[in-house]
Formats: sequence, C-alpha cells, structure tokens
Amino acid sequence: MNAVLSASPPAFMHTLREHGLALPRTPLEILQINVGKLCDLACQHCHVEAGPKRTEIMQAATVDRLLELLAAAPDIHTVDLTGGAPELNPHFRTLVRESRALGKTVIDRCNLTVLFRPGQEDTAEFLAAQGVKVVASLPCYSKANVEKQRGQHVFDPSLRALHQLNALGYGEPHSGLELDLVYNPIGATLPPSQASLETTYRHELAEHFGIVFNRLFTITNMPIKRFLHLLEREGRYDSYMHTLLDAFNPQAALGVMCRNLLSVDWRGQLYDCDFNQALELPQGGRQHSLWDIQSFTDVEHDPIVFGDHCYGCTAGAGSSCGGSLA
Repeated sequence: MNAVLSASPPAFMHTLREHGLALPRTPLEILQINVGKLCDLACQHCHVEAGPKRTEIMQAATVDRLLELLAAAPDIHTVDLTGGAPELNPHFRTLVRESRALGKTVIDRCNLTVLFRPGQEDTAEFLAAQGVKVVASLPCYSKANVEKQRGQHVFDPSLRALHQLNALGYGEPHSGLELDLVYNPIGATLPPSQASLETTYRHELAEHFGIVFNRLFTITNMPIKRFLHLLEREGRYDSYMHTLLDAFNPQAALGVMCRNLLSVDWRGQLYDCDFNQALELPQGGRQHSLWDIQSFTDVEHDPIVFGDHCYGCTAGAGSSCGGSLA
C-alpha cells in the first residue's frame, strides 16, 4: 500500500473503506473459549497478560452454560480452548470430554511447559485419548530466541513435552493426532513466509532434536497489552504501526478469523476475537454474556467491532489463530 503516512496511521475502518471492504460476518463455525488467565509462564508477547499470579478462572456454571448452548449449535464444528494455560482450569477436562461427545473438534492451545506442572502428569495422555488437536507455542527452534521471548528455562521442557507428545503419536503421519506449532516474531517485525519457515522448523527440529509436527502457524505480534508496553518503552510503537499499515493486504482482510468465530472469556462475556477480548471491546458493541442469548445464532448478524490493532491481522500474509491467511 503506497500511502503518505502521518504521525499516526489512519483508522482501520478508514483503510477498509479505501479498499471497498465491509467484512460482514459469515456463519459461526468456531467457538474460542478463554478459560482463564492463570499460566505457569509470563511471555512478553502475551496479549492477555497471563501469568502465575492471575486468579481469573472460568467456573463450573459458565462451563455448563457453554455446553448447553454448544449442544444446540450443530454448525459450530470447532471448540478452541485457550488461556492462560487452559489445562490449569479445573474444569478443562470436562469441557474437552463433553465437547468431544458432541462431535466437536477440540483444540488445546498448549504452552508445553504446563505438561510438567503438578497435577498435569497425565495431561498429554488425556489429550491423546480424547483426540484433541494440540497447538503448541514454540517461537523458535533455538534456545536463545525462545527464552528471550518466553523466559529462562523454558526451551528444554518445551522440547521434552514435544517428545512426550510425539511418543503418543502426535505429529506422526496417519496417527490422527495433530500437533501444530506457533511462531511469533521476537520483535517489531512481521513474520516471514509461513511455508518457508515451516520447512526450516521441520528440518531443524528433526535434525537436532528428533521432533516431528504437522504444521507451523506464523502469527503477528499484536500491538496490545504486554507487546504494546514493550513497543512504547522502546519508542517503536509508531514505526511498528506504520509497518503494519504499509503491509495491509485486502486478501488477508477477507479471511480474518472474527468473521466466523465467537470468543468467550472466563466470565462468559462475548467478543469477536481473543484480541478484542483482551481489550474489552464487546461483541456487537454491547456488553453481553452467555446468559443473555438463547442461541449462538443470536449473534450472527451483529457487526464486527474493529480497531487499529486489526492491522496486525491484515498485514502481509495475514495473521490468525490458524496462522497466515493469504
């Protein structure tokens, strides 16, 4: 995009209009559930600012209401569980079992190190038995880069967790157990080509550590929360926003995940995506919860709430919880 940049990039909605894009909702297919902010790590790019001291956690009544609505939503094919570390929620296994019993695909967004925390000794076996897809954060194949982003003493247990998952069949051809990895840039840059980086990951992890996986997802760092604070401390917020604007891709915009996804927070409040949830921008522009709707179809015609952070999802090849978009 060849635009003359002012001190601040133009509002995201203005950019959409410039390109003749409206981005209405499509039928709801994915329910993404943030079951709480408790996590054993405190990564610098974490947009929900999760950590070991967070106490926000989804309660049993909210899980029950979710499952009640989900049972009446045949068009929702995927339940995407995130956090924090979702496995630390005491109702995580109930949510997984019941969602699978309803025939839904279940994704566990796993930070890997959680598999070695007290009480999690059999979590990997549970995930395999339930046929849960594991999407695991591994922002690089080198120890130095991983620990720069995620903290000291994280790389080695992450590799041990991947070996444990591989031993159960995850990432192995024809096992039916999918293991995908997630890459985030260390700094204020866009991710490289997902396809080429996946090739590099596959070679490095196999050659040096004997690890296999299915796919690599590249995800852009969103200019919100912890990463925003980092940008501001380093005086790089404006330049990063200009980087995102310069790389705005209309084709990527057409595929943004908020079009067919609904995000639910630990309290049962509804949002268009996990990033809007972190910013407390409610779905449909009004605060409402699982108890305010009769069916998930009630939200399908509501407009999506956009903000300037959405440039992160539409830059370059695009970015979503499933990796690049274009």
